[in-house]
Amino acid sequence: MNNNNQSDQEFIQLKILFFAKLKELIGAAEIKFEIEKGSTIQELKNQLVVKYPQLKDFLPIMLVSINQNFAFNSDTIPESAEVACFPPVSGGQLDDDVMIAVSTNEFDFNALITQSIQSSTGAVVMFTGVIRGETNNSDHPLTSGLEYEAYIPMAEAKMTQVAEEIRDKWPTVQKIVIIQRIGYMDAGTPTVVVLCSAAHRHTGVFDAAKYGIDRVKEIVPIWKKEISPDGETWIEGDYIPGKGD
Repeated sequence: MNNNNQSDQEFIQLKILFFAKLKELIGAAEIKFEIEKGSTIQELKNQLVVKYPQLKDFLPIMLVSINQNFAFNSDTIPESAEVACFPPVSGGQLDDDVMIAVSTNEFDFNALITQSIQSSTGAVVMFTGVIRGETNNSDHPLTSGLEYEAYIPMAEAKMTQVAEEIRDKWPTVQKIVIIQRIGYMDAGTPTVVVLCSAAHRHTGVFDAAKYGIDRVKEIVPIWKKEISPDGETWIEGDYIPGKGD
């Protein structure tokens, strides 16, 4: 019997991280997984579903990253890669003009505004998202609070990308602040801030802040579990990132 084909195969060991609902489905936040060298993301997904059939329903929308960048089905997985799997998404100081953070701390809005004002600043636009206690969800109309989870290194990288996109589209923006809180928070608690400052309100600063929060909701890997008096539910988004995201 000729076993050359079998012996010629090379395998690599991957560390795979799981977040939000996927973590609950497989019962682990991190696994070690062996795959044939040169395999693609699609081949990895197929093998994961074989080992974890409970992932099957999530396969069409499951997002994958390699070394904290979005990966796509045809991409080849390199050796020693950190791979993360997660559903569609519902820091630190970079420089004097951009602040990015994933934090467990309460917001000090006055301090954020004060830190964003230069001698030439005439407008500060700040968006903050707040946990609603009542929603339009007919199954769970009342919300006690939300549990936020993040893939922190990638979240910080993607927040940085959002800030760079804002700067590219609205070069007149002076300061950019993007902060997302994680952990459990009660209804009525502010959870995210996107702030942009500029010399004047007619410089596109309103559009810049709106663009910022929209992009955060699209590409930053942060998820939320809705906790209501009658149960808990992970909330998944519907935006599937493409090349360039």
